[in-house]
Amino acid sequence: MDIRDIRIEAFDYPLPDGRIAKHPLAERDRCLLLFKNENGEVSTRIFRELPDLLPADSMLVYNNTRVINARLRFRKGEHCDGALIEIFCLEPVVPADYACNFASDSRCSWTCFVGNSKRWKDEPLRMALDIDGENLTLTATRIAREGNTSVVEFSWDNTAVTFSRIISAVGEIPIPPYLNRNTEESDSKDYQTVFSHIDGSVAAPTAGLHFTPEVLADIDKRGIPRRELTLHVGAGTFQPVKSDVIGEHDMHSEFIAVSRNLIEELSQSDRRVIAVGTTSVRTLESLYHLGCRLADGLPADTLPQWYPYDPSHPQLSVDKAMQAILSHLDSTGEDTFVASTRLMIAPGYKYRIVKGMVTNFHQPRSTLLLLVSAFLSSNQANPDWRTIYDYALADPRFRFLSYGDACLFL
Repeated sequence: MDIRDIRIEAFDYPLPDGRIAKHPLAERDRCLLLFKNENGEVSTRIFRELPDLLPADSMLVYNNTRVINARLRFRKGEHCDGALIEIFCLEPVVPADYACNFASDSRCSWTCFVGNSKRWKDEPLRMALDIDGENLTLTATRIAREGNTSVVEFSWDNTAVTFSRIISAVGEIPIPPYLNRNTEESDSKDYQTVFSHIDGSVAAPTAGLHFTPEVLADIDKRGIPRRELTLHVGAGTFQPVKSDVIGEHDMHSEFIAVSRNLIEELSQSDRRVIAVGTTSVRTLESLYHLGCRLADGLPADTLPQWYPYDPSHPQLSVDKAMQAILSHLDSTGEDTFVASTRLMIAPGYKYRIVKGMVTNFHQPRSTLLLLVSAFLSSNQANPDWRTIYDYALADPRFRFLSYGDACLFL
């Protein structure tokens, strides 16, 4: 069967609201860990045990992205007492580079979702601010509409203040909609990983939320290398597949950045790569296919969602794909490979780099569940995704989704 003919109804399961974790545990690393070993055996452990469960010859790769305060609330009217307009920043437009956009000192623009959009007749919205003693007026102007999103230009009248400082001061952390609650002060810390330091995501790479400095120290003691990469998580990660077959689902695009050092290591090392979270999985697997595109003389700024399944795919070794990227970096003089990916990973996909993953329990009918299913089905000894999820659902202790429990699949 063609992968595009997979029916999403086969990836549905009942998830009562009571099984969705609304807050994390007070001690992150005390959550449950569903462990599936290389023989397909499933057991219940504690996340604190993760360092001892990782293969001695593994390398852990995680996403260092940091969630930004992407949700801004404006009031219409001269006195800012009119209808509430919520602007949810998704992706920078001008400047398109995340770091440059955050460093802007007078104006920048973003692709945004606009809440209560019908009440905004495109007149400028304004907000008077005092940020650490710096007074300014922030103005939001809608300059274009693109489907269900808008391009919004932000401008302000104090060059001593950057856009990063503005959203940090007045924006809100955009917690997942399925939590069915408002953002709380605790989310500003709870919804960040301990290794986050590159601003850009509108959602956390949630498998990383379970890690603590103690867990990382124990991984180091075992001599297991830890490496990082960047994928800025977009709001599309929460979008369920609404079409009957996955071939009619348009994957969202996400920014990725991988250092030359990690690409060299992936080319040369025999260590088993254990990816922390589906975002790290997508980045690593996208890296392989982008290398194949470069070797084939194709553009590699964006990875189309169906490229891995194209009959003309060159099917290079990982080493040759990485060498193609390294040659590209040599030609551009860059030390970091930057691109965007729309990669769709679903059953029938052949994993190239990732040999294990740490992940959470995912929403029914989601592309993330498809990704996990593809990994499990790549080994005949593995139970399928439904067996794994039935195991967790049968145990009332397991908590699901972003603030829920974790899995380790080897």
